[in-house]
Amino acid sequence: MTMPEQSLREHVRSVVLERLDQDADRRTEALTEFFGVTMGGADSVPMERLADLVPPLMSKLYLRWVNMFVERFFETVPMEQIELLCDGSAENNAAILLVYLMFLESKRMEEQIDKDLKDYGQEMAGAGDSGDLAANYIRAKMAQLGKTLRKQGDN
Repeated sequence: MTMPEQSLREHVRSVVLERLDQDADRRTEALTEFFGVTMGGADSVPMERLADLVPPLMSKLYLRWVNMFVERFFETVPMEQIELLCDGSAENNAAILLVYLMFLESKRMEEQIDKDLKDYGQEMAGAGDSGDLAANYIRAKMAQLGKTLRKQGDN
């Protein structure tokens, strides 16, 4: 029995969103780690405070890009293949994530992401450097996700 298209869309969306930092504590922890790497040797308490300053608007951007991916995915991939990928297995969920990563790395999406991050930075201009920090964090998280997914694909 095949799943309705809306259920398949929701499955693909949830597989990708599950990989992104949605939880506030995980988000702060990830930002603190990111600042620790990029600022080298800085005290963790100020980095945690800085992490708290980065607005949670990033989830809006993530959701926007995931929704764009889902639309493009369903426009270009045959329904039979989508149904096979949506069986919930770890391997097929990893395949969905790899396709998402390839989507993000497309020239069209790289341009869209840059535009969205610039717009985001302008929105956050009143927040000082936190807009640029957030944009850099998003880029770093996308690169980290790519490395993780490629490493999983090699195993």
